[in-house]
Amino acid sequence: MEKSPVAGLPLLVYDGECSFCVAWVGYWKRLTGDRVDYAPYQEVAESFPEIPQENFRNAVQWIRPGERVASGAEAALRALACAPDRAWMLWLYQRAPGFAAAAEWGYRLVADHRPLFYRLTKLLWGPQPEPAQHFLTSRLFLKAIGLVYFTAFTSLGVQVGGLIGSRGVLPAAEFLREAHQQYGSTAYLQIPTLFWLDSRDWLLQGSCVAGAVLSLILILGLAERLVCGLLFVLYLSLVSAGQVFLSFQWDALLLESGFLALFLKPSLLRVWLIRWLLFRLLFLSGAMKLWSGDAAWRDFTALLYHYETQPLPTPLAWYAHQLPGAFQKASVAVLFLIELAAPFLIFTPRRPRLLAAGVLIGFQALIFLTGNYTFFNFVTIALCLLLLDDAFLRRLLPAWVAARWTSRSGTPGWSRWPRLAEVILLGSLLLMSCFQLWQSLLGPLPRPARRALALLAPFQIVNTYGLFSVMTTWRPEIVMEGSRDGSAWLEYEFPHKPGQVKRRPSWVAPHQPRLDWQLWFAALENYRENPWFVSLLVRLLEGSPEVLALLEKNPFPSAPPRYARAQLYQYRFTDRAGKSKDGSWWRRELKGEYFPAVSLPAIVAPP
Repeated sequence: MEKSPVAGLPLLVYDGECSFCVAWVGYWKRLTGDRVDYAPYQEVAESFPEIPQENFRNAVQWIRPGERVASGAEAALRALACAPDRAWMLWLYQRAPGFAAAAEWGYRLVADHRPLFYRLTKLLWGPQPEPAQHFLTSRLFLKAIGLVYFTAFTSLGVQVGGLIGSRGVLPAAEFLREAHQQYGSTAYLQIPTLFWLDSRDWLLQGSCVAGAVLSLILILGLAERLVCGLLFVLYLSLVSAGQVFLSFQWDALLLESGFLALFLKPSLLRVWLIRWLLFRLLFLSGAMKLWSGDAAWRDFTALLYHYETQPLPTPLAWYAHQLPGAFQKASVAVLFLIELAAPFLIFTPRRPRLLAAGVLIGFQALIFLTGNYTFFNFVTIALCLLLLDDAFLRRLLPAWVAARWTSRSGTPGWSRWPRLAEVILLGSLLLMSCFQLWQSLLGPLPRPARRALALLAPFQIVNTYGLFSVMTTWRPEIVMEGSRDGSAWLEYEFPHKPGQVKRRPSWVAPHQPRLDWQLWFAALENYRENPWFVSLLVRLLEGSPEVLALLEKNPFPSAPPRYARAQLYQYRFTDRAGKSKDGSWWRRELKGEYFPAVSLPAIVAPP
């Protein structure tokens, strides 16, 4: 039995004998709370004799003292306008040309086929649709981003000296000095980093330590907005100064995700921006494979090569590589289905959206099992968390955890930002990301849009994505060697890239051995296209402790060699028979010289 209408409140009158109406009125009640009263016309129609019974049967009625009676789509939108973050729909109805007519047409279509739409409601939302809440999912997302930040900072912290320290491969101080000489004062905007102030080794290392500590504070849920801001600034500073060693798509993805985390209060706009980022990431990953025109993707043979040729395979990649060719081709078809179709489920009602979350998280787990892609899979899974809702999480989390997180669901950070300014900023980010998507898929933008993207590009808060758009079909590997006499050569061993053929591929994610990764890219080109490689040889000949710490084995522990060179090999996985015969995971074939033998005085001007 419905309660009587409350005097003074606006009243929405509906058909109490219509299952579809009852279900969605229950949804609206939870949205609007005590701001609107609801009643079936079967109980209250006699109180409004001026409204014909036929009107009540055909459409919901919005009744408010002193106002005209509204019906249909307008009545529904007036009720929804009383809910937080829903007034924009009524604004569009009243002001956007054509919106009102389209809304009324859609309402009439649904009203005339209510049994069908009730069946669809049960299928897509469940028998009792409820407004999605994101207090718990927002908290979980922030903690997940904190965990990824912690991984990124700690992983970089053990390498930063050898990569961009004063005795590293590409010293940050030299890079910034040359950038200032070339660009002048505009370098500060083109390379946004705190290390313009000072880039000494202890500050580089200290930034990684500070980032790890702040990450733990974010995981604990303290001063979330302030901490998210500091983490973004610190990581952007390291990425900007890190040159090729921090130029990976997951670095950009973490920065874009971390920037959006600044605004992640539980509201629809912020949640949908995260979902939009996830859509762009996944859809572009599939689309760019097709747009590239790469034959291996077009004929579904890419996975015949991928497990063997990817940068750092796991042990399971060897076994995946042995699977039948028909299975590999079918797997490519499934991959395209996941990357090109599943992302559209992100924008669907609750049940298909939860299905999308499960599919996408499972997909990332499979990638993690067969390839060491650092923290990329973990950032993507963190984004997938925003496809869930609190009702779903309450089934998984202990009751005391859910209660504690919900009780702390106020605005993260130090204060509320001016709402209008925040909406304008987030709306601008949405527009820029649409420009970026257009540019990736359809080609050049108008000049003003290109300039706007160019201004934002150094801050990496709107990025384009698309890993492995062109499949590598063979695996060249650089093997670096040193010699004291120019005759007997010993190999340098790296911790995770292929070296000795009997060494098993390793598990290393979410840590990223960045020098190992960069050597994979360098092997696909020549050393002239990778000037940092010359600097690496110099550091080996100098015996730089920071660079040698990035290696698994230094064959010259007492003193550096007099000569160094690099050879290029082709590596292939062994088959089952070959592995059973002598335990080798790889076989390799010398293809030629990558960099000629040089000594320290001559390397400054290599042949």
